[in-house]
Amino acid sequence: MKLAKRVSSLTPSTTLAITAKAKELKAKGYDVIGLGAGEPDFNTPQHIIDAALKAMNEGHTKYTPSGGLATLKAEIVKKFQHDQQLQYEPSEIIVCVGAKHALYTLFQVLLDEGDEVIIPTPYWVSYPEQVKLAGGVPVYVEGLEENHFKITPDQLKAAITERTKAVIINSPSNPTGMIYTEDELRALGDICLAHDILIVSDEIYEKLVYGDNKHVSIAQLSPQLKAQTIIINGVSKSHSMTGWRIGYAAGNKDIIRAMTDLASHSTSNPTSIAQYAAIAAYSGPQEPVEQMRQAFEERLNIIYEKLIQIPGFTCVKPQGAFYLFPNARQAAMMAGYESVDAFVEALLDEAKVALVPGSGFGAPDNVRLSYATSLDVLEKAIERMKLFMEQKRQ
Repeated sequence: MKLAKRVSSLTPSTTLAITAKAKELKAKGYDVIGLGAGEPDFNTPQHIIDAALKAMNEGHTKYTPSGGLATLKAEIVKKFQHDQQLQYEPSEIIVCVGAKHALYTLFQVLLDEGDEVIIPTPYWVSYPEQVKLAGGVPVYVEGLEENHFKITPDQLKAAITERTKAVIINSPSNPTGMIYTEDELRALGDICLAHDILIVSDEIYEKLVYGDNKHVSIAQLSPQLKAQTIIINGVSKSHSMTGWRIGYAAGNKDIIRAMTDLASHSTSNPTSIAQYAAIAAYSGPQEPVEQMRQAFEERLNIIYEKLIQIPGFTCVKPQGAFYLFPNARQAAMMAGYESVDAFVEALLDEAKVALVPGSGFGAPDNVRLSYATSLDVLEKAIERMKLFMEQKRQ
C-alpha cells in the first residue's frame, strides 16, 4: 500500500543505526557504554510517585479536559509567576503529552503549505521533521561554533522571507548546551517584532543551568515579546519525568485554543495520573531538582576537562542541559576516517562506546555525549575513547 507523501518526506534519524547496533552488541554480551541518553538518570522524586499513586487510589483515572486539568494549569501559572515573573491566564496554557507533542500540535495549527520556519543549527532532531509534517519548510541558519553555536541578528534578518512564519529558539540548547543571554534574545526579538514572526521558545532545559549562567525567557523581556512568543516547557527534564509525558505550551490564547481543539481529536487528553504527578512536581519540594542540577554540574566540570585532553577533540563548554557537543572532525581524520559518522561507527565497533553523530543535529563535524549517567561510567567511556585514539594514531 502506498504511504502518504508527508511520511515519505521524513528524514530517518541518524541515531537509529548507532542505537540499534549498540543494542545488538549488548545482546551479544559486549560491555557497551551508551552516551546517547536524552533523559536524566535519576528516578522521579518519591513525592511525585506518591501523588500519582494517591490519584489512582482516589479514582482519578478518567478523561480530563483536552487542554489539561484546571489544577495543573493553575500550578503552571504559579510557576511562570515565580520563575519568570510572567502572568498567564489558564486560557493561555495547554497541557500536552510531552513537550514534543506541544511542538507538534503548535506547528499543525500554525503552518500552511510552504510556510517557513527558521531553525538555528545545531537543532534538536524533531524540529525540522515536525515542520515538514505540517507542510512547512525548515530554513536552517548556522549557529557557528565560534559564536557558541548561537545565531546573530544579522543571520536571522537575512533568513527572513515573505513566507517566514516562525523562528525556534532553544535555550538551553539540545544538543549544544548553550544559552542565549538577555541582550542576545532582545536583539533577536526586535527583529521578530519588526517582521511579525512568531517566536517558539523551547525552554525544556531551563532548570539545568551551570556556573554563573542563567536562563532568561525571551517572553519576559517585554509585553510585546510575550505576546509574540509561544513558550514550550514541561516536567520531563526538570523533574526527571520523561516517561510521564507531560509538557505544555503558553501564549496567545487563539493559538492555544486551536491547539486544544486539535488535541481533542488526537490524544483526547494527557494521561490523568501523569497530570496529578505534574501537579505534585510543581507544588511540592524542589530540592530534588536542585540536587540533580548539582550532580550534572559536577559531572560536566570533571568530564569536560577529560574530554578536551583527547587528541582531535575540541569543545565549547556547555552552559546548561546535560550534553557535551565536541567537534570531532580532526579526531576522525587523525584516526583515518573520512567522516565523523564513520568515526562514531568505528568507536562503537572497536571501543564499545556509543555516541550520537552530530549529522542528526545539522552539525556533521560534531558528536553529542550525554552526561546523564554516573561519573564512573563517564570516566570509563572517556578512557576508552582516549585509548581508541592512541591505537589509531600508532
